[in-house]
Formats: sequence, C-alpha cells, structure tokens
Amino acid sequence: MNSSLDTVLNTADNALRTLFAKPGARRTCPTVPEHKTELTPQDKAAAGALMRVNHVGEVCAQALYAAQAMSTQDPVLRQHFKDASAEEGDHLAWTRQRLDELGARPSLLNPLWYAGAFGLGLLAGRLGDRVSLGFVVETERQVEAHLASHLEKLPMGDHESRAIVAQMKSDEARHALEAASAGALELPAPLKTMMGIAAKVMTRTAHYV
Repeated sequence: MNSSLDTVLNTADNALRTLFAKPGARRTCPTVPEHKTELTPQDKAAAGALMRVNHVGEVCAQALYAAQAMSTQDPVLRQHFKDASAEEGDHLAWTRQRLDELGARPSLLNPLWYAGAFGLGLLAGRLGDRVSLGFVVETERQVEAHLASHLEKLPMGDHESRAIVAQMKSDEARHALEAASAGALELPAPLKTMMGIAAKVMTRTAHYV
C-alpha cells in the first residue's frame, strides 16, 4: 500500500515540477562560444515559436516516461525509463532557459499536453513492456526527425538555439537505439501514422499557443 502511495505521490510531484517549477539541468547547456548570436526581432520571434514547440516536446517526454516507469513491473526497465527521463529533464531545462532568453513564453496548453502524453504512456505500458519500448522507439524517431527540421528552420545566426537542438537530436537518437536494444516491439504502420498525425497537431498548435 505504501509503495502504491509513494508511486502516486512521486508521479504527482513529477507533474507539478514539470509544469510549474523552474527546471534544473544536470548537464551544462550546449553553446557555441566562438559564435555570438545577434537576432532581429523577427528572428527572435521565429526562434521563440520553434523553441516553444521543442519545450512542449520535453513536457510530453516527462509525462511519457513517468507513466511508463509507473506501468512496468520490471525494475531494470523502470530504471531505464527514469534514466531517460533525467536526460530529457536536461532538454526541458535548456529549452525553458532559451525561451526566457528569447523573450518567449511556454505553451499555455502545457497541462493538456502533459495529461495527454501521460495517458498515452499508461496505455503503452498496459500493453506490455515490449510495446512500451516500441512506443519509445517510434516516438524518439519522430522527435529526431522533427528536430532535424527545426535545424533547417531556425535562423542561421541563432547559434544558442541550434546548439541545444543539435544535442537534443543526438540524445533522442540514442534513446531510440537503447529502447530497441532493450527488446522493443516494432509498432504496426497504422499506429505509427496515428502517432505522427497527433504529433503534427500538437506541434502546429504549440507554435502559436
């Protein structure tokens, strides 16, 4: 009973910290010290919208990994999810810091994004560990592709944002490989398509709201 209560309290604490506390990173925020960023107001607005979308992605990552860690009965896999969540926590802190630097705000819909991602994580977890890992693989692959597109869209002179996104892209690719190595099940194509459609709705909305 105490263990179940602890799990619920820890999950609630993670949600509150993700949504309302100032995130802290374990790793230093990536920078390009030899290049100075100087942006026009238009470039700052464009970069801010893109980094808001990336911040939403990290809010969702915290929710997904929290739900999947809570769902599995395998202590090794639970630790795997927690370790990945900690790295994603760095991304959450970096993107929030960059939003502040750009004078942009986080998405007003972050609680909704968190709740939706948490529900998806719970569903994946209930379907079994291999499905849950397969969900991680596909999510991270889609996020990696999304970040690659942002490297093309970000202003060329925004070296700070580009350094953050490049490191995030590298980390997401590694998370996908680690989940695949842990025994992930390949998800059916229709489910991958649905995930992609849901991600597009989220990113397009978060770009503005």
